[in-house]
Amino acid sequence: MTLHTADIVIVGAGMVGLTAALALSESGLKIVLLENRDVNPATAADEVAAQQPKGYDPRVSALTCASQQLLTHVGAWPYMQQLRISPYTDMDVWDGEGSGHIHFSSRDLHELALGHIVENRVSVASLYQAASHVDNLTLLGGAAVTQLSEPESTGDTSYRLLSCADGTQWRAKLVVAADGALSKIRQLAAIPMWEWDYGHHAIVTTVRTEQRHESTAWQRFTEDGPLAFLPLDDPHCCSIVWSTSPDHAASLMELDDDAFCAALTREFESRLGDVLWADQRYVFPLRQRHAQYYVQPGLAVIGDAAHTIHPLAGQGVNLGLMDAAALAEQVLIAVERGEDISSEAVLKRFQRQRQGANLQMSAGMEAFKQLFGHQQPVLKLIRNIGMNTLDKLSPLKQHIVMQAMGLSGDVPLMAKRPLDHSEPL
Repeated sequence: MTLHTADIVIVGAGMVGLTAALALSESGLKIVLLENRDVNPATAADEVAAQQPKGYDPRVSALTCASQQLLTHVGAWPYMQQLRISPYTDMDVWDGEGSGHIHFSSRDLHELALGHIVENRVSVASLYQAASHVDNLTLLGGAAVTQLSEPESTGDTSYRLLSCADGTQWRAKLVVAADGALSKIRQLAAIPMWEWDYGHHAIVTTVRTEQRHESTAWQRFTEDGPLAFLPLDDPHCCSIVWSTSPDHAASLMELDDDAFCAALTREFESRLGDVLWADQRYVFPLRQRHAQYYVQPGLAVIGDAAHTIHPLAGQGVNLGLMDAAALAEQVLIAVERGEDISSEAVLKRFQRQRQGANLQMSAGMEAFKQLFGHQQPVLKLIRNIGMNTLDKLSPLKQHIVMQAMGLSGDVPLMAKRPLDHSEPL
């Protein structure tokens, strides 16, 4: 076996892992990013640019202002702007089983946008481009991790040993698991999970609508689950996320395109006129997961490796990006103070910063899912009165949306920015 060394090894080169690598590179430490898939960062942006005229990636993220600031900080946002981003200025949410309605607008906050809908492949390719300019960061594709050692010590230094399927080994002071919801690293570290099934499957695709989306994110709470239309840069195209029961999802997936578009039009109450066309559909089950702890000596788990939530508020990847920023913040502080970055005491500062916020968001999403999942007349009345009342309480509504955007609350320093409506989209 060939043994290599690094200060920090990050496993998983998705949006969260790449962002963490770029943020951590500011420490001056040697950072290595291991990705299971074969990737070619040098050609990623060109490949995405070539794909764009053919259509949209069905996987998109609703990035908050805090995430935008973080991605700007690590150098990726300008590349994302060059490819394709879709700002949304408004959000319209209503109860399809009642009269409840609430509307959010960036104008109320003197902001140019509430957030941006960005295709995942655009974000990843742009992060690759940013990473290509960082000397102390190495990205290796086709590196499937098979083993993770317990912490070992050499003198005053503690490290972990990672073994890969190709026979290489990596010794690092800190291993960061950013390898997704089914994280191999989390499993090897035997970190226990809280986990349950939401009882929903999500259908995602891109659709073309008769009417313009007006840069508005639309969400209807149906009898079976939420249906979201997320605006893309084409004023007649939206990315949809339809969360519904497994049986209903299966029946929708069996429909031909015309029948699916008709069903979607009915379920969305023709808010954007007829759905004229739908791209290929994908479906996946929704599960809530949360690691019971995020750190061990020499190990931290972030993003989907640490937590997954229902997509109804579009916060999943934003939580992961804030994990990346918070971990980098604590590592940078430790390096400046001369502390051991593998120390559990150092890593627990990151855990304290993020675990409470992530659990709070998970609980909020579960509460929403339960509230809108029940059809008893009393609950319908309560939630409709609540939505309509909140819509009229401007200060409270603005406070809620500012927190959702990452403009207030405990936001990592790399993701903070002052309220500023002069920044171009």
